[in-house]
Amino acid sequence: MFSPSYLKLHESGELEKRINKAYNILEKCSLCPHGCRVNRTKKEKGFCKSLVDPVVSSYNAHHGEEPPISGIYGSGTIFFTHCTMRCVFCQNYPISQMGQGKTVSVDDVAFMMIYLQKKNCHNINFVTPTHYVPQILKALNKAIMKGFHLPLVYNTSGYETIETLELLDGIIDIYLPDMKYADPGVALKYSGIKNYPEYNQKAIMEMYRQTGDLKTDRMGIGQKGVLIRHLVLPYGLAGSKKILDFLKKKVSTTITIGIMSQYFPAHKACENPHLKYRLTPEEYQKVVDYAIKLGFKNLLIQGH
Repeated sequence: MFSPSYLKLHESGELEKRINKAYNILEKCSLCPHGCRVNRTKKEKGFCKSLVDPVVSSYNAHHGEEPPISGIYGSGTIFFTHCTMRCVFCQNYPISQMGQGKTVSVDDVAFMMIYLQKKNCHNINFVTPTHYVPQILKALNKAIMKGFHLPLVYNTSGYETIETLELLDGIIDIYLPDMKYADPGVALKYSGIKNYPEYNQKAIMEMYRQTGDLKTDRMGIGQKGVLIRHLVLPYGLAGSKKILDFLKKKVSTTITIGIMSQYFPAHKACENPHLKYRLTPEEYQKVVDYAIKLGFKNLLIQGH
């Protein structure tokens, strides 16, 4: 029977130590690669515009994630407001960039976790969590004391630092990171961030070191491991083949990859000559064929 490793960290007192260390970071915030060094405890705002209290857009049982995540009863999604990226094609830009959401307490987040567990969700899925890692850890500690025991999913853009991921070692069960771009110039142009591939690739390697290949129960529900998401962009802007080359060379062909076809021109994408078009079936199939050619064994392929 599955037992999350964070329960042992709670019992040993290590989780409390991680919480204290994480909250200290908020005084000169470096949770993400922007390294803004603002004091969020004094209401200073950096790139993500987050302060100390978390802001949540929604929480519910979500049935639209990959099958190992959503399963039968849904993934217990807690959707945090704000983001460490500024993607011009973001489908959720009112939440990620305009701050749509409700300011809540850590106790509220713990309540959400318990509530979603009672709704029979398979896991708790923290969406855009990076800038709220201290608060998530504290909420987890409180939820454990109320009987919480579900796997934790870290649903991220993949723009992470090793230091923040080390705080999560032994706590996060399933990493669900994006691999958005292979080219730093493209990432800067379309998401407003520097050195994305460098940070992203190191983060993927660390996540894989911590949790390995995706493991599922007899019903096919994810219990632990890494599931990478890659959104194929028009005109090859994501650098899909280079991303797959990296994964084969530096990680493993047994890692689970969801190759996503659902790009559409949202937010400011219609203003861009390359992003204003939908992805074609041919563009998507070329990426799938290349992944198969490289020998990846665990591909989640969408119909197109």
